[in-house]
Amino acid sequence: MRMIFRCDPALADHLPRPTPARGGLPDWLRQMPAKAHSDIHGRDIRTVKQCPPFVDAMAYGALIPLPCDVNVDRGSFSWDWDIPQPAASGHPRAPLSFHVASQFAGAPFARDDQAAIKFNSFWTIEVEQGWSLFATHPVNRDDLPFRLITGLVDADLFHDGGINFPAIWTKPDFSGVLPKGTPVAQVFAVPREATELEFDTFDDAHKRAYEKTVAEVLDRPNVYRKHFRARRGHI
Repeated sequence: MRMIFRCDPALADHLPRPTPARGGLPDWLRQMPAKAHSDIHGRDIRTVKQCPPFVDAMAYGALIPLPCDVNVDRGSFSWDWDIPQPAASGHPRAPLSFHVASQFAGAPFARDDQAAIKFNSFWTIEVEQGWSLFATHPVNRDDLPFRLITGLVDADLFHDGGINFPAIWTKPDFSGVLPKGTPVAQVFAVPREATELEFDTFDDAHKRAYEKTVAEVLDRPNVYRKHFRARRGHI
């Protein structure tokens, strides 16, 4: 599976590139201890840093970076970003734009009359035929002061225009800098063909396999990591 990113030639030297998500794991995860004491268990237990599904989800796909520093003062956004005039007409120059609140009235994430911010796209994205692009909030990144609104784009067909990323700003009292390179979206390709659901009950073989697997998981640590996890990049 290839994911092709293209940008305006006038901006190529001014834009941070999207990166494999496995290379953008946050510092808090890297610094997290592998074990922590649990009063309930009366002993040290493994943290989510040792949970492969937790980490692998964060490391999947690609991260879209914020192209410049954005200054934030309690819901007011500004930036000082001197870039050339793009070669293509209709191309954005601002890192942010907005969706008015009425565009998502009644949605559970709506916040009174608060507009949604929109991270403008400076890269087009093309995936292989028959696949779509799933764009979501950077996985498990509740430390970020916004929450991206998830979307699915048929990027095998729509790949000559930028895909913008709307988000709800979740920390109204935040004042500071959202730095250049902050991951604003996590994207990965998914097959567009509809999934066929099948339902069945355990036969004897599946029952024995279930009991064996559960017993092994309960008996010792790292069973999934050692015997079931596919090889990939590690933290």
